[in-house]
Amino acid sequence: MLMARIVTGVASQAFFGVALSLCVQLARPEVRGRAIALVMNGLMLGTLLGLPLSTLVGEHFGWRMAFWVISGITVLAALATFAGIPRLGRAEGGGGVRQELVVFRNPRLWLVLSTSTLIIGATFSAFSYFHPILTEVTGFAVGTIPLLLVGYGAATVIGNTVVGRLADRYTVGVQLVGLSLNFLFLAGFAVFAHLPVPAVALMAGIGLVGVTMNPAMVTRVQRTGNARPLVNTVHSSFITLGVIVGSSGGGMAINSFGLRGPLWLGAALAVIGVGTLVPDLLRRSPAAPEPFAPVADHPEPAISAASEPKAVCAARS
Repeated sequence: MLMARIVTGVASQAFFGVALSLCVQLARPEVRGRAIALVMNGLMLGTLLGLPLSTLVGEHFGWRMAFWVISGITVLAALATFAGIPRLGRAEGGGGVRQELVVFRNPRLWLVLSTSTLIIGATFSAFSYFHPILTEVTGFAVGTIPLLLVGYGAATVIGNTVVGRLADRYTVGVQLVGLSLNFLFLAGFAVFAHLPVPAVALMAGIGLVGVTMNPAMVTRVQRTGNARPLVNTVHSSFITLGVIVGSSGGGMAINSFGLRGPLWLGAALAVIGVGTLVPDLLRRSPAAPEPFAPVADHPEPAISAASEPKAVCAARS
């Protein structure tokens, strides 16, 4: 099981790195944030639907069948990718690993990557412990939790779509507002966790402004570095690091401060995340929106209307 988790983790990081790079090749510069949101909505919907589906299958047919179903869905996704993605030439400026590593000499890129870690860490410090918080502090019945999590997942889909619309023009501003609101929602949840209605509303707020920052995060990383697969894959690893930091840190916070501890930790991580945005905020002109820096190493390929995927057509419109 441990080895299987490692293999699936490696495959997942590689997939997202290549998928985001491909997304940039297929979409026009002015709609790349929106196109990234379309790609990331697959992740949001997968989270929204995957947990109830696997739980349902596991309860009726056993946990092994749940893994077989996931494997079957993965094969279908691979076939759909093979059939639906047009054949593209090698990106201009692409080269070996040594050439791709040069971009990591830029210290600003590491700061931008750390912002993504803190955004995800702040969210997952709370998300990882929603179940015990909602049952033991708020007082919800165990059977109610899946419905509440579905509501949380629906909020992430809505938030991701909105952020995708704004990410191209207001990349840093979106992250600033998102982190600030997430701080307020996390701190508010920590204070009012014992009250059912405020707790549910604040949990939904975390869903709206937490992992939904992904389109803005990806856009900012690509503008700072480039849109090649290696940068996107490393960025995915920093996102995963945020999951680890939030989940493990939240567990330690529970040991020291009780079940509200992860919520306060998430609020603290959100504040630190705002601090990583300060250099970009000082660099920007307050009078003008953020321009899109074209990605020189990913020119737009010539793609016929017949071969262009429907999702990309939607992004182009």
